[in-house]
This record gives sequence, C-alpha cells and structure tokens, in this order.
Amino acid sequence: MRSIVLFRMSVMNLIAAPADISSKDLPLRNDVRLLNRILGETLREQEGEEYYALIENVRRAAIRFRKTQDERDREQLEQTLDALSPSETLAVVRAFSYFSQLSNIAEDLHHNRRHRAHLKAGTPSKDGSLLLAMERIKERGIGKKMLQTFLESALISPVLTAHPTEVQRKSILDCQLVISRLLSDRDRVEMTPDELDENEDALRRFVLVLWQTRMLRTAKLTVRDEIKNGLEFYRYTFLSEIPKIYSNLEKQLEERFGKDIHIPPLLRVGSWIGGDRDGNPFVTHDVMLDAVQQHSALVFEHYLSETNLLGNRLSLTDRLVDVSDELSKLSDDSPDKSAAREDEPYRRALILVYSRLSATARHLRHEISHLPPVDMNARPYVVPQEFINDLDVMIDSLFKHGAVHLARGRLANLRRAAEVFGFHLAPLDMRQHSAIHEQTVAELFSHSSGKANYKDMDEAGRREVLLAALQDGKPLFVKMGQYSAATQSELRIMQAAAQIHQRFGREALPNHIISKTDAVSDMLELALMLQQVGLLEGGENSALHINIVPLFETIEDLRGCAVIMDELFSISWYRKLLANRSNTQEVMLGYSDSNKDGGYLTSNWELYKAELELVKVFEKHGIELRLFHGRGGTVGRGGGPSYDAILAQPPGSVNGQIRITEQGEVIASKYSNPEIGRRNLETLIAATMEATLLHHHGADSTMPEYHRIMEALSRDAFVAYRKLVYETPGFTEYFFTTTPIREIAELNIGSRPSSRTSSDRIEDLRAIPWVFSWSLNRTLLPGWFGFGSAVKQFVEHEGDAGLAQLQSMYKNWAFFRGLMSNMDMVLSKTDMGIASRYAGLVKDVPLRERIFGMISSEWESTVEMLFAVTGKTTLLQDNPAFARSLLTRTPYIDPLNHLQVALLERHRAGDEDVLVKRAIHLTINGIATGLRNSG
Repeated sequence: MRSIVLFRMSVMNLIAAPADISSKDLPLRNDVRLLNRILGETLREQEGEEYYALIENVRRAAIRFRKTQDERDREQLEQTLDALSPSETLAVVRAFSYFSQLSNIAEDLHHNRRHRAHLKAGTPSKDGSLLLAMERIKERGIGKKMLQTFLESALISPVLTAHPTEVQRKSILDCQLVISRLLSDRDRVEMTPDELDENEDALRRFVLVLWQTRMLRTAKLTVRDEIKNGLEFYRYTFLSEIPKIYSNLEKQLEERFGKDIHIPPLLRVGSWIGGDRDGNPFVTHDVMLDAVQQHSALVFEHYLSETNLLGNRLSLTDRLVDVSDELSKLSDDSPDKSAAREDEPYRRALILVYSRLSATARHLRHEISHLPPVDMNARPYVVPQEFINDLDVMIDSLFKHGAVHLARGRLANLRRAAEVFGFHLAPLDMRQHSAIHEQTVAELFSHSSGKANYKDMDEAGRREVLLAALQDGKPLFVKMGQYSAATQSELRIMQAAAQIHQRFGREALPNHIISKTDAVSDMLELALMLQQVGLLEGGENSALHINIVPLFETIEDLRGCAVIMDELFSISWYRKLLANRSNTQEVMLGYSDSNKDGGYLTSNWELYKAELELVKVFEKHGIELRLFHGRGGTVGRGGGPSYDAILAQPPGSVNGQIRITEQGEVIASKYSNPEIGRRNLETLIAATMEATLLHHHGADSTMPEYHRIMEALSRDAFVAYRKLVYETPGFTEYFFTTTPIREIAELNIGSRPSSRTSSDRIEDLRAIPWVFSWSLNRTLLPGWFGFGSAVKQFVEHEGDAGLAQLQSMYKNWAFFRGLMSNMDMVLSKTDMGIASRYAGLVKDVPLRERIFGMISSEWESTVEMLFAVTGKTTLLQDNPAFARSLLTRTPYIDPLNHLQVALLERHRAGDEDVLVKRAIHLTINGIATGLRNSG
C-alpha cells in the first residue's frame, strides 16, 4: 500500500499547478459551481439527506487527499469507500459521473466563450483558426492562381465511424445539449434577475431529468441504432454549419484575394456506419441499403424544411422589385395559382421547388413527415444539379435587383448544402478484410472456371489469373445458392452497392477499403468482385466506379506498403483504371493496429516513414496521393489535436486532400455542439491549407540526422514494447486480470464484437478495447511505453551531444514535437498508484510484481526522459487550461477507480449481485467520461 501512495504523490506533483484563476476563467469556475450546486441540491431532494451527506463526504475527502497527498487522508477516503453498500456505491458512482459530465459541459461552453472573445477582439485565439491561416497564406505571398488550384483539387473529409467503446446514450447526450444551451443563455448581459431565475429553474429541471435517466443501455446497440445515432450529428451540426463555413471561407478569401475565387465543395463529412463489415457480421446488404436510405431521407427532410421556411419568408412582390426573366419563368411554372400570391414570384417559385423535392423524395421511396406539396404530380429532380439550378435562378434574380443580403443568406446556404450533400447526404464507405475477399474470389473461380486451387497459388500466380479474368471481362458469377454463406453475403453486398449507385448516384458510395492489405492481389481481388456487378466496366474503355483503397495496418504492412503500391502502379491495366478516377489513388493507414503491434513510438515513426515512401512512389508514377488516416480518439490510436497532427505530416503527403476517421466520444465532443463543431471543421480546413500551401516539399530532406535518431529510438522502443506485450510469460493473464476488458465486452455499447475471435490472444483483440482497457486502469500504456528506455539507451550511447540533438528535434521538428506533446497529455492522465491497485487483482504475486515492476520502471524512465528532452519540469506545463481541468476532475475520477477495483474483485470472486455488475458498468462509463476519452 505504501508504494501506491508514493506513486500517487509523484503523479500529482508532476502535473503543472496552474496559477490563480484569471479573470477570463472566472465564468468557467462560476458555471462549474452553479451546475455542481444544482446537482447537489437535486441529490438532496431526490435521494435524501443521508445520501447527499455520504456523497459530499466522499467528494470532500477526495478533494482533500488530492490537495494534501497525506497518508491519513488517503486512508480515510479508502475506508469510506470500502464501507459502501452496493446501493450506496451505485449512488456515489452515478453522482461522480454526473459531476464529470456537467464539468465537461461547462468547459466546452467556456471554450466557445473564449473563442468568441478572441473573434470580437480580432485576435485569433490559436493555431487552427481559419482567419489566422488566411493571414499566413497572404503574408507568404501565395497568389490567387495557386490558391484556386488548391481549392479545385482539395478534399477534406472527417469520416464518422461506429465505436465499440462509445459509452454515452443518446438520451443523456440530448439532455446535456439542453443544459449547455441554457448555460450559454446566461452569458447574455441583458438577462433580468427574473430571467436568470427562470433559467436556473430550467437547469434544475434538466439536471433532474439527467439524474433520473438510466445511464446504461439495457439492450445491445444494433447497426441500425448506430446509423441513427450517427445521423444525429448532421442534425446537430453538419447540415446547418457546413454551409456557414463555406460562406465564411468565401468572405475571408474575398477580403484578401478578390471576388473571382470559386470554392467547390471541398469539405465533405463521410461515414463508415452501415458500410464497415470488417469483423462485424451484422452489417449486411440490407443494413447498407438502409444506411444510404436513411442518409438520403434526412437530407430531403432538411431541404423540404428549409424550402418551406424560405417560401414563408421571401414575400417579395414584383410590384416593387424587377425580377429576372428566368425567375418569372420559374414562377410561371409553379403549380400555385392562388391570386393571393400572384405578385409574389419567389414564393411561387419555391412552391414549385418544394413540389419537385417532394416528388423526388417519393421517387426515392422516402417516408418523410412534411407538408403535402401543392402538386402531387410534380416532376422529380433527376440529379441534384437541377435543384441547384432552380436555386441559382432565385439567387441571381435577387442580386439583379439589389437584394444582396437575401441572396447571401439562407437561400445561399441551402444552395451550398445541395452542392455538398446532394441527394445522398454523406459518402458511405465500404470496408472488408482481405481474407474475406480472398475466400469470395476463390469460390468465384472454383464454380465458374474450375480453378479450385486459387488459394494455393503464390502471389505471382494470383496476379496472373486475376488480371486475365479482369481483362477478359466475362462474368464469373453463377447461381447464388452454390456459394458458401460468407461468399453469398459478400456478393449480395456488391449487388446492393450497384443498386445504391443506380438509385442515389455514385457519390453515395464512393470507396471500398480493404483491411489488412499486404499484396497487390488483395486489390485485384476486390476489382474482380466489383466487376461482377458492373461497378468496374471492362473492355477498351475500362471504368472503375468505386475507389479501391488499401489499408495498411501492422508495422510489417507499413514497411511494405510503398513496394506494393509501386508494383500496383506498374500494371498498365490498373493505371488505365485510375485515369477515370482523376488519376488519384487513396491509401489508408491504420494507427490503432500498428500501435498495438509495435508500440507508440515505433507506430508513429513507421507511419511517418510509410508516408514519405508513398510520396516518392506516387511522384515516380505521376499519381495523386490521398491519404486516409485511421485515427482514434486516444493518443494510443493516433489521437491528439487535429491541427497539429496535419501540420506534422511529412512534406508532400497532404497536397490538399486528406481524410480522417472520427470515432466514439470524439464525435460527440467535437460535433454535438454546433459552435464547437464548426470550429473543429474550420480547423481541418485551416490545417490542410497551411500544410499544402505553406510547407516546402523538400524540407524533410534536410533532416537525415533526425531520421537516423528516430530510427534508433524506434528500434529500441519496439524491442522494449514487444518484450513486455508479446514475449513476457503471463502478460496476457496480467492484462485480462488488471483491466476490465471482459466487463467491457458485457456492456451494450456497440454492434461489433470486441475481439476478432474467441481467443484470449492479444493479437486477436481489437485495438479499440485494448486501448480503452488500459485507459480505465489509468496505465494508458499504449500511449507511452517504450519511449523512456529508448531515449535512455540513446543518451547513454551518444552522451550529452545525443541529448542536445533530441532537444533540437523537439524545437525544430513538428513531427517529434507532436509526439512529445501527445505523450505529455497521456502521461498526465496516468496514475501508477491507481494502476498498482488494479495490479493487486493478480493473485500470482511473482507475476504481478514482475510485470507491474516493468511497467512502473518504464513509466518513471519515460517521464524522466520527456522532461530531459523538452526542458519542462512538470507535465502539461504548456497547457495550463488542461492542467486545471484535469486537477479539477481528478477527485471525481479517482474514487471511481477505487470502487471499480473493489467491484471487480467481488464480481470475479463469484458475487452475482446484479447491483455489483451494474456498478462496474457505471464505473466504466464514469471513468471514461472523466478522462474524456475511451478508445
């Protein structure tokens, strides 16, 4: 127990203690106090004085221990927690979880508050501001021509993915959004005392709703649930804010470069939800069709609502304004012949547009609740451009008679929405594992041409037969019933993809990603499958209608990806396919599995090197590279600030095009609030513009010494990580015992299984629950392990000169600085004292001491070497806002960890009390909420 205290003291003392709260942060403190007071009073009213006193006693004891680090205070806190009954434990866990949730709301609101304050003052708050990016581009002397070239080729796409560790219920999220809005309303200076009282009463109502709403799901999420949940973020943010982002971008460019710059739809939010089949047997062809159907229905719901609203508002009369001939014709075609609107051409035109939109929705088989159109027999729009053309007629007419503010208002936003979202809303990606494709192609050959030995062929043999079949173009598909169930499923998916293209257009389903790509034949196999349903047309004028996207995930795959792409581009047949895909090839890089495979330092370095090599290969063949970064929310899965991550990419690897996955709690934290969502999207645009236009592509060639050092560090970090995770006897037992990994699997938090197989091998465990589990026991091992020993070995070998080189890398190299910054953040959330409590769950004492000793020793080395390289003396020294946030929320997280350890011990000892199991699941939720990340 003594070692726990020593560790806890070292952790708490290593986090930078922020200075006294500044005036700019007083509103945050006041908001936190208000919400906590309301929650406390709600507890007293609903649970009684005894429960309220209990929770307050635990809260004060936790805060006191956090401040003093005194042994007596720790013992008092632990004795109080150990004495709780199961029902009392539930009450404490729920209360502390909601303390964290409400603090998160207040912090997010304060970020918005500070951002608005900087905008009012004309001083961008930080890097990542669109305004600041524009200023830098202008100062660098970037001309209008270069800027227009960038805009024409740019694609910036965050992609929403379903997350098997997303703990938040939508009902909870909706309630939090109302609380956030009410809290934001209090910033209005003109609120009267009565209005403030009314506002506080409303806050009390929704805190009460929150307290009396079940935190956990009672049923496992289905894929359709995940699709529905994902669509909510379009309602919350994307549909309304993305058009405003374009409007702001146009304004910024117009002020600095003139009015002639055209901005195509470069920002598009994509989705995997309903198309990602890798390891998820519940994503079927029916589910994928339903996903696209729901996408499309939502965008029509938006268009109809906006068109109806505009029809109510644009009451301009042609007796007072001189409308264009084109608008007069559009108005004359309207089914509305009411004399009351005879002189209101915009209203009549919008009634026509509404009728045609309604007809289009019916044609696409949507069931949308909206006002019935005037003309039930209106002609549907065939393509979104027809809808856009009608909106352009109205916008042009408004400009013609000087109604500029109307032309640039809601109508322009609707037009931009139509350009970005089309009739499909979001591009849905498909994904499947290469082994499944291999099985499918093997059966296609076996039943059609008698090639029963496809799986036994080497890579050269596979390429030969695949290319022959692709160039021949003859269908291999026979009767569906002859294939295995797995192959039937894949072929039905392909057929569904073809149907989606026919009904909703090719933009609705533009990409197919191949997990675990490790050979050229993996991509040719998918090409053959696409050919069976007409998504790849053969003959002299071959045309590919879906991007074939390889995903390189493991360390070995990352090291070999450039060679594979070089060999692929050397196939003239495939090069011809790319000609009708804008001569662009997308490559996806996996951050999660490479981290689980090789550790934090090696994963990041191998990703960086892979990008450098890919840039060379693509330049050699004259192909445009678009990288798709499969990042998670945590640093152990590639997470971290998006702006810094994009600017830290190797020179030449961005080039105006980038796709990035957004996962789990990151989606909610970034995009549930419209203002925060807009700022995050603008940050992606700003970073992509700067990385493309301001970074010299030759800069990396001047740093061979940095690369030599990184290679040495990566080699030693890899050895240390692999030795612990894959070579230490008993490590698997240690991991499964000291983390709640099995209890996570019991939660109803995702449709996809947490492991690829039923085995307990680390290799078979998905990266997301792997990282999530280490977060919950406060070790966060995937985000730092191996760095300390690697740097120590390097400094021991190269002396003070070596340390000076590392310090120079930190100062001058964005990639290395980003590594250090992200690790600094991860280490601030670790707590080896708490981790030792989880280690105590291992009953084999020698095993426990050996493995925990390795982990704790490496942790100490990592902190020591981080400080030596950065010159810092505390964690989060450069991030006082986050330091303050973490120190504030730690007293609410630590007791949950203590309770979770005790509950796990009881549950695993055979205690079947349903309250114990529920409390474990609630602690998982609460700790994830407090740390603000999961997997």
